[in-house]
Parts: sequence; structure tokens; C-alpha cells
Amino acid sequence: MSVVALTVYGIGMTAQAPAPRPDILDGMRFRMISSTASTVNPDSPTRFTYHQAGALTWGEYEGDTVSTGRFVGRVTGDRVEVSFAHARVNDGQVVTGSAESVLETRDDGFLYLVEDFEKDGQLHRSVCVSMP
Repeated sequence: MSVVALTVYGIGMTAQAPAPRPDILDGMRFRMISSTASTVNPDSPTRFTYHQAGALTWGEYEGDTVSTGRFVGRVTGDRVEVSFAHARVNDGQVVTGSAESVLETRDDGFLYLVEDFEKDGQLHRSVCVSMP
């Protein structure tokens, strides 16, 4: 667990950064259900496989507009920050970027990743749901 030292009005304080969830993502699979960046094909959505060791997470994804993709990043509390790269199906162009997701458990019992990212200078949001 990382510890951050803060100074507030000359008074030293120590605060602990949120701990990573204990490998909650390791082996999890998610499928995209919505995105403001593109229309999601419900018959062939982008599917993500996550791996996690402590705060480190990595994985791969494919489907819909993505022929193959990889990501790596960190888990801090309920937040997942990643850098990604993928090749597009239609032209093979490589897309790179970064994203931050929030893990949510909803009333249906599934785990959701609500992701904010930037593409072509525009902010976007996508939502993925865990797969059984």
C-alpha cells in the first residue's frame, strides 16, 4: 500500500492511498454494451479478458471494430487506469490511448466497468459488463 504525505497549512499529515482490490479482475471477462465513440454490435461486441496481480492489471480484447488489442495499467480501489493499443478491423490502423474505469456492482449482481476515454480529441464513455 502506498502512503502519501500531505502538508496542510503547515501541519504534516499522512494519508493512505486506496488499496487495490485483491485481484478481483484476474480471469474476468467483460463485453461492451454501450459506447459514445461507436455503435456497439450486440451480436459481436468487443470482449475483454483481464489479468491482475496486486495493483497491476493487463489483458487483451477483440471483436466488433477491433481486430486485436492489448492494455496494461493499475487498479487503485474501485478505479482502473490503463493504456491501450489496438488495430481496427476496417483498415488496420493502430489506435492508442488511455482510459480510466470505475468498477460498479449493480442490482443485477454483475460487475460493470464504466470507462472514460479520449478519442480524436473528444471525451467518450463506454460501459462493459462481466460475462459468466
